[in-house]
Amino acid sequence: MFSYILPFLIGLVVTFICTPFVKKLALRIGAVDKPNARKVHDRIMPRLGGLAIYLGFVASVWWMVDDYKEIAALAIAATVVLVTGILDDKYDIRPTYKLLGQVIAAIIVVVFGVEMEFIHLPFSEVDTFNFGILSIPITILWIVGVTNSINLMDGLDGLASGVTAIATGTMLVLAVMMGNIPVIILSAALLGSLIAFLFYNFHPAKIFMGDSGSLFLGFMMAVLSLLGFKQAAFASLIVPILILGVPLSDTAFAILRRVANKRPISAPDKQHLHHCLLNMGLSHRATVLVIYGISLFFGASAIFFSRATVWVEIMLLAVIFLLLTLGAEMIGIIHTTYKPVTNFFKRSKDVILRVVRVKS
Repeated sequence: MFSYILPFLIGLVVTFICTPFVKKLALRIGAVDKPNARKVHDRIMPRLGGLAIYLGFVASVWWMVDDYKEIAALAIAATVVLVTGILDDKYDIRPTYKLLGQVIAAIIVVVFGVEMEFIHLPFSEVDTFNFGILSIPITILWIVGVTNSINLMDGLDGLASGVTAIATGTMLVLAVMMGNIPVIILSAALLGSLIAFLFYNFHPAKIFMGDSGSLFLGFMMAVLSLLGFKQAAFASLIVPILILGVPLSDTAFAILRRVANKRPISAPDKQHLHHCLLNMGLSHRATVLVIYGISLFFGASAIFFSRATVWVEIMLLAVIFLLLTLGAEMIGIIHTTYKPVTNFFKRSKDVILRVVRVKS
Protein backbone atom coordinates (compact mmCIF):
# COMPACT_ATOMS: atom_id res chain seq x y z
CA MET A 1 0.00 0.00 0.00
CA PHE A 2 2.85 2.40 0.84
CA SER A 3 4.29 1.86 -2.65
CA TYR A 4 1.02 3.32 -4.00
CA ILE A 5 0.85 6.20 -1.53
CA LEU A 6 4.48 7.22 -2.10
CA PRO A 7 4.03 8.28 -5.76
CA PHE A 8 1.02 10.36 -4.71
CA LEU A 9 3.02 12.12 -1.98
CA ILE A 10 6.05 12.70 -4.23
CA GLY A 11 3.87 14.21 -6.97
CA LEU A 12 2.07 16.35 -4.39
CA VAL A 13 5.22 17.72 -2.75
CA VAL A 14 7.30 18.25 -5.92
CA THR A 15 4.52 20.07 -7.80
CA PHE A 16 3.67 22.18 -4.74
CA ILE A 17 7.31 23.27 -4.41
CA CYS A 18 7.92 23.77 -8.14
CA THR A 19 4.82 25.80 -9.03
CA PRO A 20 5.98 29.16 -7.56
CA PHE A 21 9.29 28.81 -9.43
CA VAL A 22 7.46 27.92 -12.66
CA LYS A 23 5.27 31.00 -12.14
CA LYS A 24 8.37 33.23 -11.93
CA LEU A 25 9.84 31.53 -15.01
CA ALA A 26 6.63 32.13 -16.99
CA LEU A 27 6.66 35.84 -16.15
CA ARG A 28 10.35 36.11 -16.96
CA ILE A 29 10.13 34.52 -20.43
CA GLY A 30 6.78 36.11 -21.29
CA ALA A 31 4.69 32.94 -21.22
CA VAL A 32 1.57 34.81 -20.14
CA ASP A 33 -2.15 34.80 -20.95
CA LYS A 34 -3.53 38.21 -21.92
CA PRO A 35 -7.23 39.10 -21.57
CA ASN A 36 -9.40 39.20 -24.69
CA ALA A 37 -13.05 38.90 -25.72
CA ARG A 38 -13.08 35.12 -25.24
CA LYS A 39 -11.32 35.08 -21.85
CA VAL A 40 -13.04 35.49 -18.49
CA HIS A 41 -10.00 36.90 -16.66
CA ASP A 42 -9.22 40.61 -16.78
CA ARG A 43 -5.49 40.72 -16.09
CA ILE A 44 -2.28 39.25 -17.45
CA MET A 45 -1.72 35.79 -15.96
CA PRO A 46 1.37 33.56 -16.02
CA ARG A 47 0.83 30.21 -17.70
CA LEU A 48 3.22 27.27 -18.08
CA GLY A 49 1.70 25.55 -15.03
CA GLY A 50 1.77 22.27 -16.92
CA LEU A 51 5.53 22.20 -16.39
CA ALA A 52 5.06 22.01 -12.61
CA ILE A 53 2.52 19.16 -12.96
CA TYR A 54 4.89 17.35 -15.31
CA LEU A 55 7.84 17.70 -12.93
CA GLY A 56 5.85 16.28 -10.03
CA PHE A 57 4.61 13.39 -12.14
CA VAL A 58 8.03 12.52 -13.57
CA ALA A 59 9.67 12.71 -10.12
CA SER A 60 7.16 10.10 -8.95
CA VAL A 61 7.43 7.55 -11.75
CA TRP A 62 10.93 7.87 -13.25
CA TRP A 63 12.02 4.60 -11.60
CA MET A 64 9.35 2.66 -13.55
CA VAL A 65 10.85 3.45 -16.95
CA ASP A 66 13.30 0.53 -16.90
CA ASP A 67 10.66 -2.00 -15.83
CA TYR A 68 7.82 -1.20 -18.24
CA LYS A 69 8.39 -0.38 -21.91
CA GLU A 70 4.95 1.29 -22.08
CA ILE A 71 5.99 3.67 -19.30
CA ALA A 72 9.17 4.56 -21.20
CA ALA A 73 7.07 5.35 -24.26
CA LEU A 74 4.65 7.36 -22.15
CA ALA A 75 7.50 9.41 -20.65
CA ILE A 76 9.01 10.20 -24.06
CA ALA A 77 5.67 11.01 -25.69
CA ALA A 78 4.48 13.10 -22.73
CA THR A 79 7.67 15.15 -23.00
CA VAL A 80 6.96 15.80 -26.68
CA VAL A 81 3.44 17.00 -25.80
CA LEU A 82 4.75 19.15 -22.95
CA VAL A 83 7.36 20.84 -25.16
CA THR A 84 4.63 21.49 -27.76
CA GLY A 85 2.51 23.13 -25.07
CA ILE A 86 5.42 25.18 -23.72
CA LEU A 87 6.13 26.51 -27.20
CA ASP A 88 2.48 27.50 -27.54
CA ASP A 89 2.45 29.15 -24.10
CA LYS A 90 5.42 31.23 -25.13
CA TYR A 91 4.93 31.84 -28.86
CA ASP A 92 1.23 31.00 -29.60
CA ILE A 93 2.21 28.58 -32.34
CA ARG A 94 -0.18 27.61 -35.14
CA PRO A 95 -2.83 24.93 -34.43
CA THR A 96 -1.24 22.80 -37.17
CA TYR A 97 2.02 22.62 -35.24
CA LYS A 98 0.19 21.77 -32.02
CA LEU A 99 -1.64 18.96 -33.81
CA LEU A 100 1.64 17.70 -35.26
CA GLY A 101 3.16 17.46 -31.77
CA GLN A 102 0.15 15.47 -30.56
CA VAL A 103 0.27 13.08 -33.51
CA ILE A 104 4.01 12.49 -33.02
CA ALA A 105 3.41 11.71 -29.34
CA ALA A 106 0.55 9.35 -30.22
CA ILE A 107 2.70 7.52 -32.78
CA ILE A 108 5.44 7.03 -30.16
CA VAL A 109 3.13 5.19 -27.75
CA VAL A 110 1.61 3.15 -30.61
CA VAL A 111 5.09 2.04 -31.71
CA PHE A 112 5.65 0.74 -28.18
CA GLY A 113 2.47 -1.33 -28.31
CA VAL A 114 -0.13 0.86 -26.62
CA GLU A 115 -3.22 0.45 -28.82
CA MET A 116 -7.02 0.29 -28.70
CA GLU A 117 -7.15 -3.28 -29.96
CA PHE A 118 -10.80 -4.33 -29.70
CA ILE A 119 -14.27 -3.62 -28.40
CA HIS A 120 -16.64 -6.08 -26.78
CA LEU A 121 -19.92 -6.93 -28.52
CA PRO A 122 -22.34 -8.00 -25.76
CA PHE A 123 -25.20 -9.29 -27.95
CA SER A 124 -23.14 -10.89 -30.69
CA GLU A 125 -21.97 -14.45 -31.24
CA VAL A 126 -18.53 -12.95 -31.64
CA ASP A 127 -17.29 -11.99 -28.18
CA THR A 128 -15.01 -9.20 -29.35
CA PHE A 129 -14.43 -7.20 -32.50
CA ASN A 130 -10.72 -6.77 -33.22
CA PHE A 131 -9.77 -3.60 -35.05
CA GLY A 132 -6.76 -5.21 -36.70
CA ILE A 133 -4.65 -2.74 -38.64
CA LEU A 134 -7.27 -0.05 -37.96
CA SER A 135 -6.23 -0.09 -34.30
CA ILE A 136 -3.35 2.25 -35.13
CA PRO A 137 -5.37 5.14 -36.66
CA ILE A 138 -8.17 4.59 -34.10
CA THR A 139 -5.68 4.84 -31.24
CA ILE A 140 -4.12 7.99 -32.68
CA LEU A 141 -7.57 9.55 -33.14
CA TRP A 142 -8.50 8.65 -29.55
CA ILE A 143 -5.32 10.21 -28.13
CA VAL A 144 -5.60 13.39 -30.21
CA GLY A 145 -9.33 13.70 -29.54
CA VAL A 146 -9.05 13.34 -25.77
CA THR A 147 -6.02 15.63 -25.66
CA ASN A 148 -7.93 18.40 -27.41
CA SER A 149 -11.08 17.88 -25.33
CA ILE A 150 -9.15 18.81 -22.18
CA ASN A 151 -7.60 21.74 -24.03
CA LEU A 152 -11.04 23.06 -25.07
CA MET A 153 -12.35 22.79 -21.51
CA ASP A 154 -9.55 24.86 -19.97
CA GLY A 155 -11.51 28.11 -19.63
CA LEU A 156 -11.93 28.81 -15.89
CA ASP A 157 -9.67 28.79 -12.85
CA GLY A 158 -9.25 25.23 -11.63
CA LEU A 159 -11.67 23.75 -14.16
CA ALA A 160 -9.47 21.52 -16.32
CA SER A 161 -7.15 20.59 -13.45
CA GLY A 162 -10.05 19.71 -11.14
CA VAL A 163 -12.01 17.71 -13.71
CA THR A 164 -8.85 15.86 -14.69
CA ALA A 165 -8.11 15.15 -11.02
CA ILE A 166 -11.58 13.60 -10.63
CA ALA A 167 -11.07 11.52 -13.78
CA THR A 168 -7.64 10.43 -12.57
CA GLY A 169 -9.07 9.50 -9.17
CA THR A 170 -11.72 7.39 -10.91
CA MET A 171 -9.02 5.64 -12.95
CA LEU A 172 -7.11 5.01 -9.73
CA VAL A 173 -10.13 3.38 -8.06
CA LEU A 174 -10.79 1.18 -11.10
CA ALA A 175 -7.11 0.25 -11.40
CA VAL A 176 -7.11 -0.85 -7.74
CA MET A 177 -10.26 -2.93 -8.37
CA MET A 178 -8.56 -4.55 -11.39
CA GLY A 179 -5.16 -4.96 -9.72
CA ASN A 180 -3.43 -3.00 -12.50
CA ILE A 181 -0.26 -1.94 -10.64
CA PRO A 182 1.36 0.28 -13.34
CA VAL A 183 -1.86 2.30 -13.77
CA ILE A 184 -2.29 2.52 -9.99
CA ILE A 185 1.15 4.10 -9.62
CA LEU A 186 0.77 6.39 -12.64
CA SER A 187 -2.68 7.57 -11.55
CA ALA A 188 -1.57 8.13 -7.96
CA ALA A 189 1.42 10.19 -9.11
CA LEU A 190 -0.66 12.32 -11.47
CA LEU A 191 -3.42 12.80 -8.88
CA GLY A 192 -0.93 14.06 -6.31
CA SER A 193 0.53 16.53 -8.81
CA LEU A 194 -2.92 17.81 -9.78
CA ILE A 195 -4.09 18.32 -6.20
CA ALA A 196 -0.94 20.33 -5.45
CA PHE A 197 -1.41 22.45 -8.57
CA LEU A 198 -5.07 23.11 -7.69
CA PHE A 199 -3.84 24.94 -4.58
CA TYR A 200 -2.46 27.62 -6.94
CA ASN A 201 -4.95 27.21 -9.80
CA PHE A 202 -8.36 27.25 -8.07
CA HIS A 203 -10.26 30.54 -8.23
CA PRO A 204 -8.78 33.10 -7.87
CA ALA A 205 -5.90 31.49 -9.73
CA LYS A 206 -2.29 32.52 -9.21
CA ILE A 207 -1.13 30.67 -12.33
CA PHE A 208 -2.75 29.01 -15.36
CA MET A 209 -1.78 25.56 -16.57
CA GLY A 210 -1.58 26.86 -20.15
CA ASP A 211 -1.42 24.58 -23.14
CA SER A 212 1.60 22.94 -21.55
CA GLY A 213 -0.81 21.67 -18.91
CA SER A 214 -4.00 21.04 -20.87
CA LEU A 215 -2.20 19.15 -23.65
CA PHE A 216 -0.10 17.15 -21.18
CA LEU A 217 -3.13 16.24 -19.05
CA GLY A 218 -5.28 15.40 -22.06
CA PHE A 219 -2.55 13.15 -23.40
CA MET A 220 -2.14 11.47 -20.02
CA MET A 221 -5.89 10.84 -19.74
CA ALA A 222 -5.97 9.27 -23.20
CA VAL A 223 -3.00 6.97 -22.64
CA LEU A 224 -3.91 6.02 -19.06
CA SER A 225 -7.35 4.96 -20.27
CA LEU A 226 -5.70 2.74 -22.89
CA LEU A 227 -3.28 1.22 -20.37
CA GLY A 228 -6.05 0.69 -17.86
CA PHE A 229 -8.88 -0.69 -19.96
CA LYS A 230 -7.59 -2.15 -23.22
CA GLN A 231 -7.80 -5.65 -21.71
CA ALA A 232 -11.09 -5.18 -19.80
CA ALA A 233 -13.99 -7.46 -20.74
CA PHE A 234 -16.83 -5.04 -21.56
CA ALA A 235 -15.46 -1.75 -20.36
CA SER A 236 -12.73 -1.56 -23.00
CA LEU A 237 -14.44 1.44 -24.59
CA ILE A 238 -17.40 2.65 -22.51
CA VAL A 239 -15.68 3.07 -19.13
CA PRO A 240 -12.97 5.52 -20.31
CA ILE A 241 -15.64 7.46 -22.22
CA LEU A 242 -17.68 7.75 -18.99
CA ILE A 243 -14.61 8.73 -16.97
CA LEU A 244 -13.91 11.54 -19.45
CA GLY A 245 -17.62 12.32 -19.86
CA VAL A 246 -17.40 16.06 -19.20
CA PRO A 247 -14.61 17.02 -21.64
CA LEU A 248 -15.75 14.55 -24.32
CA SER A 249 -19.40 15.63 -24.18
CA ASP A 250 -18.42 19.31 -24.16
CA THR A 251 -16.32 18.70 -27.28
CA ALA A 252 -19.12 16.72 -28.96
CA PHE A 253 -21.63 19.48 -28.22
CA ALA A 254 -19.19 22.07 -29.58
CA ILE A 255 -18.95 20.16 -32.86
CA LEU A 256 -22.75 19.76 -33.09
CA ARG A 257 -23.26 23.44 -32.24
CA ARG A 258 -20.89 24.64 -34.93
CA VAL A 259 -22.35 22.30 -37.54
CA ALA A 260 -25.91 23.41 -36.61
CA ASN A 261 -24.88 27.06 -36.88
CA LYS A 262 -22.96 26.40 -40.13
CA ARG A 263 -19.64 27.47 -38.66
CA PRO A 264 -16.22 25.81 -39.06
CA ILE A 265 -15.67 23.06 -36.45
CA SER A 266 -12.39 24.70 -35.42
CA ALA A 267 -13.99 28.13 -34.93
CA PRO A 268 -13.75 29.26 -31.27
CA ASP A 269 -16.83 30.47 -29.40
CA LYS A 270 -18.12 31.27 -25.92
CA GLN A 271 -20.80 28.59 -25.69
CA HIS A 272 -18.94 25.82 -23.93
CA LEU A 273 -20.42 24.27 -20.78
CA HIS A 274 -18.71 26.73 -18.43
CA HIS A 275 -19.77 29.71 -20.58
CA CYS A 276 -23.41 28.56 -20.52
CA LEU A 277 -23.38 28.14 -16.73
CA LEU A 278 -21.84 31.58 -16.29
CA ASN A 279 -24.53 33.05 -18.58
CA MET A 280 -27.18 31.48 -16.33
CA GLY A 281 -25.91 33.66 -13.48
CA LEU A 282 -23.61 31.26 -11.62
CA SER A 283 -20.45 32.70 -10.14
CA HIS A 284 -17.01 31.67 -11.35
CA ARG A 285 -16.46 29.36 -8.38
CA ALA A 286 -20.00 27.95 -8.42
CA THR A 287 -19.68 27.12 -12.12
CA VAL A 288 -16.49 25.17 -11.51
CA LEU A 289 -18.03 23.32 -8.55
CA VAL A 290 -21.13 22.38 -10.57
CA ILE A 291 -18.90 20.90 -13.30
CA TYR A 292 -16.93 19.06 -10.60
CA GLY A 293 -20.25 17.56 -9.49
CA ILE A 294 -21.04 16.45 -13.04
CA SER A 295 -17.57 14.91 -13.29
CA LEU A 296 -18.12 13.01 -10.05
CA PHE A 297 -21.41 11.69 -11.43
CA PHE A 298 -19.64 10.42 -14.54
CA GLY A 299 -16.86 8.91 -12.43
CA ALA A 300 -19.32 7.09 -10.14
CA SER A 301 -21.22 5.88 -13.22
CA ALA A 302 -18.00 4.48 -14.69
CA ILE A 303 -17.23 2.55 -11.49
CA PHE A 304 -20.80 1.21 -11.29
CA PHE A 305 -20.81 0.40 -15.01
CA SER A 306 -17.63 -1.68 -14.72
CA ARG A 307 -19.35 -4.03 -12.22
CA ALA A 308 -22.90 -4.11 -13.61
CA THR A 309 -24.62 -6.72 -15.79
CA VAL A 310 -25.12 -6.05 -19.48
CA TRP A 311 -28.79 -5.05 -19.18
CA VAL A 312 -28.06 -2.72 -16.26
CA GLU A 313 -25.23 -1.19 -18.30
CA ILE A 314 -27.60 -0.54 -21.21
CA MET A 315 -30.20 1.07 -18.92
CA LEU A 316 -27.50 3.17 -17.25
CA LEU A 317 -26.23 4.41 -20.61
CA ALA A 318 -29.79 5.27 -21.69
CA VAL A 319 -30.39 7.27 -18.50
CA ILE A 320 -27.06 9.08 -18.83
CA PHE A 321 -27.76 9.93 -22.48
CA LEU A 322 -31.23 11.25 -21.60
CA LEU A 323 -29.93 13.36 -18.71
CA LEU A 324 -27.07 14.65 -20.86
CA THR A 325 -29.44 15.65 -23.66
CA LEU A 326 -31.94 17.34 -21.33
CA GLY A 327 -29.16 19.18 -19.52
CA ALA A 328 -27.65 20.37 -22.79
CA GLU A 329 -31.01 21.67 -23.99
CA MET A 330 -31.77 23.39 -20.68
CA ILE A 331 -28.57 25.43 -20.70
CA GLY A 332 -28.58 25.97 -24.49
CA ILE A 333 -25.14 24.51 -25.15
CA ILE A 334 -26.09 23.46 -28.70
CA HIS A 335 -28.88 25.90 -29.61
CA THR A 336 -30.89 28.39 -27.58
CA THR A 337 -34.26 27.58 -29.16
CA TYR A 338 -34.00 24.15 -30.83
CA LYS A 339 -34.85 21.72 -27.98
CA PRO A 340 -36.56 18.63 -29.44
CA VAL A 341 -36.33 16.36 -26.36
CA THR A 342 -37.54 19.04 -23.94
CA ASN A 343 -40.40 19.95 -26.27
CA PHE A 344 -41.33 16.26 -26.60
CA PHE A 345 -41.68 15.93 -22.84
CA LYS A 346 -43.71 19.13 -22.66
CA ARG A 347 -46.07 17.90 -25.39
CA SER A 348 -46.38 14.52 -23.68
CA LYS A 349 -47.23 16.23 -20.40
CA ASP A 350 -49.90 18.35 -22.10
CA VAL A 351 -51.46 15.27 -23.72
CA ILE A 352 -51.54 13.41 -20.41
CA LEU A 353 -53.16 16.39 -18.66
CA ARG A 354 -55.82 16.64 -21.37
CA VAL A 355 -56.60 12.93 -21.09
CA VAL A 356 -56.87 13.21 -17.31
CA ARG A 357 -59.26 16.19 -17.60
CA VAL A 358 -61.46 14.33 -20.10
CA LYS A 359 -61.69 11.26 -17.86
CA SER A 360 -62.50 13.38 -14.81
